[in-house]
Amino acid sequence: MSGEYEISSDPARLDPARIHHWLSTDAYRALGRSRKQQDRAIAGSLNFGVYDRASGELVAYARVVTDHATFAYLCDVHVDRAVRGKGLGTGLAEAVRDRLAPLGLRRVVLATDDAHGVYERVGFAPLADPEKWMALKPL
Repeated sequence: MSGEYEISSDPARLDPARIHHWLSTDAYRALGRSRKQQDRAIAGSLNFGVYDRASGELVAYARVVTDHATFAYLCDVHVDRAVRGKGLGTGLAEAVRDRLAPLGLRRVVLATDDAHGVYERVGFAPLADPEKWMALKPL
């Protein structure tokens, strides 16, 4: 990631309206998510923003749902279309990995339809036993 961008986990720097716009209109995993739901998700998560150093503008985002002891789920990763191809997704995934490393978590997971290479570059791999995992059906 180039020096023209910086990563921060300071929640005060986030732009919740921009994050909601990205995720509810341009991210398959969050299409149609309400602003209220997104704000609750942000409030209950460890958040990461990538910011343009010159303008201070948020250009990429990720959040982590974690208990800070045993488990974390990386989700809602999004890079603004205008800055894709500059390594920001990889830099963001590295920052998340490095921030979580000292916690000694047993498992950090994510789900992706199309960015396997980005995550593999920072150490993620397919689950060894995916048949063990289950998800609660929507009620």
